[in-house]
Amino acid sequence: MNKYKDRQIEIDELKKEIDSYRPLDKILLKELQEYYRIGFVWTSNALEGNSLTESETKVVIEDGITIGGKTIREHNEALGHSEAYSLLEQLSANKEITEDDICSLHRLFYYRIDESNAGKYRNQQVFISGTDYLPPKYQEIPSLMQNFVKQIPKWKSEFHPIIYAAKLHREIASIHPFIDGNGRAARLVMNLALLQAGYPITIIPPILRSDYITSIRAANKGDNERFYNFISNMEYESAKDFARLLRHSKD
Repeated sequence: MNKYKDRQIEIDELKKEIDSYRPLDKILLKELQEYYRIGFVWTSNALEGNSLTESETKVVIEDGITIGGKTIREHNEALGHSEAYSLLEQLSANKEITEDDICSLHRLFYYRIDESNAGKYRNQQVFISGTDYLPPKYQEIPSLMQNFVKQIPKWKSEFHPIIYAAKLHREIASIHPFIDGNGRAARLVMNLALLQAGYPITIIPPILRSDYITSIRAANKGDNERFYNFISNMEYESAKDFARLLRHSKD
């Protein structure tokens, strides 16, 4: 039984409350951006096995201090993801999402790890451990991504912003265009779509990793609703937290 349900109505009610506080004070806006930068970078990396804690991620990004016992790759993932988050904020001012945007987001968080493959589509077949899903052959990636990007404006006009954003995530995860970092790229693009539509970014807590992976696998087998409902719930929790912070700022 799926324990997640569609929360679009509740999310839109929270968005109305959030919008009532706009425009945000510049100092408050900067504080919120940094709050979500750390939360997003930490959770997105943790979902992929990075062992840095939230406080350690903050120290690495804001203070440039290395953490004893943690790998160089884990530090580079935090720094790169923080740079990608900065680009995410810049791109949120645009009205569209391009193929170059997707590749640029991947390049920024991945170039410290593997510069030769950062922002470039994979040139070999990959297999995803723990699942029987087979990603498309690498020869198909360029045309699949071009077709995907062509569909984005249509989906944006047809679907609720939450479903639209989740659909972008689902498609990138399915195509698996990069040699590594596809999950992080999918979450970055999903949140770019949400920010462009005026919604808070979605944070997926590492404790829910199993539910997240299960919903992605269900989508790979055609059960998109399960994945969309999971993302809807994650956005609902993020919107609640954002509204809470805004209320506190006015107290």
